[in-house]
Amino acid sequence: MASDEERRRQHRHRHKQRVLRGIDDDLAAAFDAAAATAGSDRSRITRQFWEWYLRRPGVELPDRPNSEK
Repeated sequence: MASDEERRRQHRHRHKQRVLRGIDDDLAAAFDAAAATAGSDRSRITRQFWEWYLRRPGVELPDRPNSEK
């Protein structure tokens, strides 16, 4: 049986988590669905936005999913 410390180590996140406040559940759900449609995920797209905003070399804005209008 695993010790308490071993269980905590197994459930730790690999990367430090960042929190974005003020995003309602509907917006988050719509963003996740759009990201999945674009073949991506929330973390990858958010990281691309941050890198683009900082003008890092070779970084472009992520592709947006097609409009469902």
